Amino acid sequence: MPISNSHINLSDEELLQRFKTTGDNQWLGYLMQRYTTLLLGVALKYLKGKQLAEDAVQQVFIKVLTHLPKEEILNFKGWLYILMRNHCLQQLRDKTYFADETALMSVSQPETDNEEIKWQEHTVQQMIEAIELLNEEQKISVTLFYLKKLSYEQIIAQTGFTFMQVKSYIQNGKRNLKAILIKKIGNMHS
Repeated sequence: MPISNSHINLSDEELLQRFKTTGDNQWLGYLMQRYTTLLLGVALKYLKGKQLAEDAVQQVFIKVLTHLPKEEILNFKGWLYILMRNHCLQQLRDKTYFADETALMSVSQPETDNEEIKWQEHTVQQMIEAIELLNEEQKISVTLFYLKKLSYEQIIAQTGFTFMQVKSYIQNGKRNLKAILIKKIGNMHS
């Protein structure tokens, strides 16, 4: 059976509709092929490495195949761009560095400094107390984002807040935390 190129003339919306109607991943594949270069460019911009960017593109492809929203996507290219950007930002937030065993062996064991440990415990306690002083929405959003390391999407799903509410609660909560901590430090020194 000869391969048809009829999909080339179809709009994004038509390809999406054919995928949703037939359930055939081929239609979604054609659509994703159109934006592979765009996705790779976005991933390179954020992740700075070709292999990391290629892996991110594959992960986003899988995410699209498995989690395509049921509601209508009015601007597939824009939606895909935001999905890739958010994926990259999440990758950067979750990034951890694992040292080679030989590098770890060459690092000397630091002596435990009881004063340093006490200071760290004091700082953590100050932060916990400061978080408790935030309003409920800010407290929830800041805790989920910074301490539980959840993404905006996960916070939205868990709390029912809108994207703009989550963004606002985190930004305002962070600003208020800073003000509370500065005030506490000022009171300690006066």
